[in-house]
Amino acid sequence: MSDVQIGLSALGLLLFLIAMRVPIGIALIGVSFGGLWYLMGWGVAWGSLGLIPYQFAANWVLSSVPMFLLLGFICFHAQLTQGLFRAARLWLAGVPGGLAVASIFGSAGFAAVSGSSVACSAAMGRIAVPEMVRHGYQPQLATGTVAVAGTIGALIPPSIIMILYGIIAQVPITGLFLGGISAGILTAAGYIAVVMIRVKLNPALAPQVKEDVPTSEKLAALRETWPVLLIMVGIFGGLFGGVFTATEAGAVGAFLSCIVALCKRALTWERFKNAVLETLLTTGALLVIAVGASLLTRFLSLSGAGDYLSEMVIGGGASTVMILFMIVVIYLLLGMFLEPIGAMLLTLPIVLPIIGAADLSLLWFGVVLTKLLEIGMITPPIGMNVFVIKGVVGDLASTTDIFKGIFWFLVMDLLVLLFLITVPEFILFLPTRFG
Repeated sequence: MSDVQIGLSALGLLLFLIAMRVPIGIALIGVSFGGLWYLMGWGVAWGSLGLIPYQFAANWVLSSVPMFLLLGFICFHAQLTQGLFRAARLWLAGVPGGLAVASIFGSAGFAAVSGSSVACSAAMGRIAVPEMVRHGYQPQLATGTVAVAGTIGALIPPSIIMILYGIIAQVPITGLFLGGISAGILTAAGYIAVVMIRVKLNPALAPQVKEDVPTSEKLAALRETWPVLLIMVGIFGGLFGGVFTATEAGAVGAFLSCIVALCKRALTWERFKNAVLETLLTTGALLVIAVGASLLTRFLSLSGAGDYLSEMVIGGGASTVMILFMIVVIYLLLGMFLEPIGAMLLTLPIVLPIIGAADLSLLWFGVVLTKLLEIGMITPPIGMNVFVIKGVVGDLASTTDIFKGIFWFLVMDLLVLLFLITVPEFILFLPTRFG
C-alpha cells in the first residue's frame, strides 16, 4: 500500500468513526496518531503527539478564544443584553412583525459581544420568544426567528470560528472581522426582510402590537442599552483604532464586561463562577478538536494524501465555479450532522490547499465558510440552534414547529450565500480599506 493510499484509507476510517458518534477530537487524534505510526514509525508518531499540541496551544493569537468566550458568558449570565431587546421592541412596535424584527436587532447586538451562536440563541430565546407568544405571534415564526437570528453571532465580530480559521489559514483576524461585519449586516437585513414580507402577506402570523408608549419611555429604554454599547465601543474602538490587537481585544472585552456587570450589580460570585466554568469547558473541547486537526494536517502532508486530493480536484479540469459548488455542498451536508467548529477543523486540512490552488482569497473564503457553517446550525436533523431554542421555550413550540419556522429564513440564507460567493468585493471592501 502506497503512502497516499494509507492517507486516503485513514480519512475513510475517520469518517466511519465520526459516523459511529466517536467524538470528533478523539477520532482526529486517534486516526492521525495511528496513521503517523503506520507510515513513519513509533518515534515520529510519538514525537508529533508531543510537539504539535504544544506548537498549536502556544500560539499567542489563540489566547483570545477563552477571553472572547468569557466575555460572552459573562454578558449572558449577567443578563447585560436584555435592554437591547426592550429598546428595539418599543421603537419597532409599529413595524410589521416588530417584535420579531426587534429580536433580530437584539441578536445582532448580542453577537457583537459574544461571538457564539448558541449563547446568542439561548439569551434571546429566553427574552424574546415568550414576549412574542404573549402578544399573539405564531410560535413557528417566533421560535424560527430567534433560532436563525442566533447565527449572526458567528458573523459579526468577535467570532470564535473566525479566530480559529485565521490561526489555521494564517489570515489576519482583523481582516476576517471586518469582512464578517458586511456579511453579518447583510444576513440581519435578509432576516428582517423575510419577517416583514411574511407578516405583510399574512398578518395573522404576527398581530400588530398596539402600545401607546410615550417618547420619554422610549428614550429611557435606549439608555438601558448602555452596557452592550459601552462594551462594543470599547472593543471595536480600540481594535480598529490601533490601541490594541485582535488578540488583546478578547481580554479587554472580558475585563470591560466584568466592570459593566459589577456597575449594574448584576455579576454575583455564583454567576461569575458559572461563566468561568463554561469558558474552561468550551475552551478545552475546542483545543482537543483543534489539536486533532493539526495532527491530521501533518499526517496528510507526510502521506501526500492532501496534495493528491488537491491535484485531483484542480488537475481534473474542474472550474472555479464547480470547485466552489462542491465545497458548498460538502459543508451543507456536514452541517446537518456536525457542529460547526468540528466540521471546519475536520475539513480545513483538505479544503485550504484546494482554495489556495484555485487562487481564491483565503480571507474571503473564511467569511463564506463561516456563513456556511452557521447555516448548518439551523438545518435538520441536527440544527444546534433549533435544539437550544427548544430547550429554552419548553412546551411553547415543538422541535418540528421550530424547523418549520426557519424554512423561509433558510431560503434567504442561501440567497445571501450566493451573493457573498458571486460578489466577493462585498466581503473584501472593508478589509481592503481599513485592514
